[in-house]
Amino acid sequence: MEATVSFRGHGGGVEECSWASVATASLQTVHPWRTFRWYRDQKHYSGTYWSATMRDHVIYESRLGLSRLLFADFDPSVRGIVAQPFLLQTVLEGKVRRHIPDYLLLTGQVPVVVDVKPLHRLSKPAFTFGRTGLLSRSARQPAATCPRPRSHPTASAQPLT
Repeated sequence: MEATVSFRGHGGGVEECSWASVATASLQTVHPWRTFRWYRDQKHYSGTYWSATMRDHVIYESRLGLSRLLFADFDPSVRGIVAQPFLLQTVLEGKVRRHIPDYLLLTGQVPVVVDVKPLHRLSKPAFTFGRTGLLSRSARQPAATCPRPRSHPTASAQPLT
């Protein structure tokens, strides 16, 4: 399974190389792979968040993404946050599979890839490919999913582990 990674550089041009050979330094300054659309009555809330870590805006795709972004912004080990950093793709079971992680967190050790997905999407083939394909090059955090219902509405904060 040869995976390729595509990312947008400073000039806006798309660069592509094999996942095994991409340099972490190349991914630190990429632009988001996709942008979000805003329209009336949409079911999710995309937006921008002013990140103290980045000293710039970072985009998020949903409220769940925003909550994960807040945890990353206040984590002292995180030195950089890249939203929608790259497109990872390969052929799996005769089909082209594509996956765009939600965030790439740059730490002092290895980059951390974060996916923010509802529980029902964790078993989809493209997501499964993305999680296994990325294991060889980066530290992975468990996918950030919808929080479990709490007995008290203010007890919904999850610690970052």
